[in-house]
Amino acid sequence: MEQKINIVVLAGTARAQRESIKAARYVAEFGRKFPELEITFVDPVDFNFPGDGNDPEGKDPRYSEITAKADGFFIVTPEYNHSFPGTLKRMLDSELANYVHKPVALAGASNGGWGGVRAVEALVTTVREMGLAVTFTSVYFPRVQTLFDEQGQLKPENQELYERNLTYAYTELIWMAKTLKWGRDNLPRQT
Repeated sequence: MEQKINIVVLAGTARAQRESIKAARYVAEFGRKFPELEITFVDPVDFNFPGDGNDPEGKDPRYSEITAKADGFFIVTPEYNHSFPGTLKRMLDSELANYVHKPVALAGASNGGWGGVRAVEALVTTVREMGLAVTFTSVYFPRVQTLFDEQGQLKPENQELYERNLTYAYTELIWMAKTLKWGRDNLPRQT
């Protein structure tokens, strides 16, 4: 039996009023439909990242362990002021070695009509510098506050679109995760 691929879904903010958490939870739950995946959901409110950077005192050991075991990532970021939140940057900065040659899919969320596209664009440069390989299929949640009901469930009229978009995104992420895992396991590391 083939070993499952461990995909870590990262929620991008700890903000109390965050609407993007609904999209992040939906992305994680959708990923659980793929039998070859094991999904680990990371909510930054459950972790502690003191200080800045990749220094030992700036790490949360639980997050270090999760990222070490990850075969890939799916980041769901809200757009704040045309970029991604400092919470996400701080979380990502804490672990550099655990990202090298692993794929990452990106999703954006916003209260406006752009769906977090500017946050995703800003994030591409950052995650690339960290050694992550960015997929080309991103998912956007515009007017995120209207897409989900009070219980955080995607409204029925939105399901077809997001099921299709997330199927494309996860299919590419799975392919890249398998390919890069094989490379990490069988080829000399190039950094």
